[in-house]
Amino acid sequence: MNLESDFNLHLAPCALNLESKIYVAGHRGLAGSAIVRELQRQGYTNLVMRSHAELDLEDSAATLQFFEQERPELVFLAAARVGGIHANNTYPVDFLISNLLIEANICRAAHAAGVKRLIFLGSSCIYPRDCPQPIREEYLLTGPLEATNRPYALAKIAGIEMCWSYNRQYGTKWLAAMPTNLYGPGDSYDLNNSHVLPALMRKLHLAKLAQQGDLAGIMQNEATLGKIPDDVKAMLGLEPEAPITQSSVLSTRDSVILWGSGTPRREFLYVDDLANALVFLAMLEEARYEQLVDPARCPLINVGTGVDLTIRELAETVAQVVGYQGGFVQDASRPDGTMRKVMDVTRMHELGWREKVGLPEGIATAYAEFSRRGSSR
Repeated sequence: MNLESDFNLHLAPCALNLESKIYVAGHRGLAGSAIVRELQRQGYTNLVMRSHAELDLEDSAATLQFFEQERPELVFLAAARVGGIHANNTYPVDFLISNLLIEANICRAAHAAGVKRLIFLGSSCIYPRDCPQPIREEYLLTGPLEATNRPYALAKIAGIEMCWSYNRQYGTKWLAAMPTNLYGPGDSYDLNNSHVLPALMRKLHLAKLAQQGDLAGIMQNEATLGKIPDDVKAMLGLEPEAPITQSSVLSTRDSVILWGSGTPRREFLYVDDLANALVFLAMLEEARYEQLVDPARCPLINVGTGVDLTIRELAETVAQVVGYQGGFVQDASRPDGTMRKVMDVTRMHELGWREKVGLPEGIATAYAEFSRRGSSR
């Protein structure tokens, strides 16, 4: 289906404008903060945001009260509990319950407040582990999920079904956008809970500091970006169970350990490109947007680049940007996860959107922001 060819040049404009009230749920997260930057860049002036301390989205009554008071016209649902393989394996209940509560509370409150459009942000992990590649939207629920993040994926699938169910039962106009792996400003570099690209960036940066004998730099990195796990300390040539102090001794290490075989293929999207895509979708002309949220079809659209690379190739690309000069060792005892995940982004291309930031450029920009954060106290 070619979405663009179904419409003539006389499209009704979007009912939203630069003064429309817009609520960004999760505005301090990686995706949410990028959405705020993009909205501000485009001149939207009536943005509503609340921190977790100000509004607990897992609290149904508080969420209802907030929506009744603010009555936003557009909602970006970017709030979520997120993390990498280790975090998903360690806290499956937390990932399942927190995300289900956030989605249910916001959807219920948004409907009660008469929200015109809602963009729900999901994840590519919703698709079956072994589905055909590239991944098309219709592959949803056609096979078993990847076990390492199944609770999180199921919660996100429930969010998609919630959007579709509200559209069918109440005539809402809610859309679920599924991004590929994200990276960029505002990312988490917690080595126990972060995703593959930011974790690689921090590991390789620390390895570079170790090669340079820069113990002070390693200490400062830990002070600003969080604890360095024992296995990473050992990789750096430090005593694993001992705290890092000025008297710690660095022994020479010439390689960085990578989880798994290094052969799984992944796709990455710079987070500001995602934000541009989401605002693009939210502000589509009425006819094109109506087609995406037609109650007869699942309101699901992939957002990505359609280009992938192996984890080993990713590590080598990050190493070039960071300036790490050593080698790599694969730890085959660690899980690989899904062997290939690349999104079919035909629908976004047909609508007229494409990413702007290439992977090397995006990693360089992300590393510059990482370096600023890691050097501040």
